[in-house]
Amino acid sequence: MRQSCGRKCLVDARGQRRMGRLIQADRRATLTEITTRYNRGMQQSICEATTRTTLRRMGYNSRRPHRVPLISTTNRKKRLQFARAHQNWTVEDWKNVAWSDESRFLLRHSDGRVRIWRKQNENMDPSCLVTTVQAGGGGVMVWGMFSWHTLGPLVPIGHRLNATAYLSIVSDHVHPFMTTMYPSSDGYFQQDNAPCHKARIISNWFLEHDNEFTVLKWPPQSPDLNLIEYLWDVVERELRALDVHPTNLHQLQDAILSITANI
Repeated sequence: MRQSCGRKCLVDARGQRRMGRLIQADRRATLTEITTRYNRGMQQSICEATTRTTLRRMGYNSRRPHRVPLISTTNRKKRLQFARAHQNWTVEDWKNVAWSDESRFLLRHSDGRVRIWRKQNENMDPSCLVTTVQAGGGGVMVWGMFSWHTLGPLVPIGHRLNATAYLSIVSDHVHPFMTTMYPSSDGYFQQDNAPCHKARIISNWFLEHDNEFTVLKWPPQSPDLNLIEYLWDVVERELRALDVHPTNLHQLQDAILSITANI
């Protein structure tokens, strides 16, 4: 049996540790930059192909990074405080939370997940193209809420949502929902930190009704925690699955209301 046949690897275990430190120091370094930095001070230099092979052997692959929101140090602390304050909440505790948010549905959406089958020279074939329109051809904005017990109201928003319009939503829809679902005043109303939600007239209204329900203190930049995002995703998928797609904003609004009523 021949032992250690073939060309000896130019990057030994010590060299792999050196290359690993270069990756940890700069994740965005290109293959050329990694090779150049590795060869500095080394008696035997390596080429880019050897660097690529070594990185793959070490388990590294070039990938596109995930995009995440930029969060300041102050907001990181607030998010951590929220997590620690609610880490021991049970399912029974979360049943007392009514979730709310606004969402905008476009008449014509651009779906980046669409894939097609085509040959190399068919890139501009009409059957292989996806058409787009500016601003999605317009859209409909709605406000909604729900809890463990039931799906709450869905309110179309004709224009931009300001503090005055949001106050009417809170008084006409949030108040009846909370007092009906949580007659023992043990309910929590969740809303994000949008400017219209934090306006003075809104805060004063909630203070006047703090004996009926509590406004959940929401951490900043936390759309991923709001469970109503799953509801919006269901509505969006149902819209795309319609046999006859809406052709104007009025039909789009009717379709959204119909889909929500059937959930």
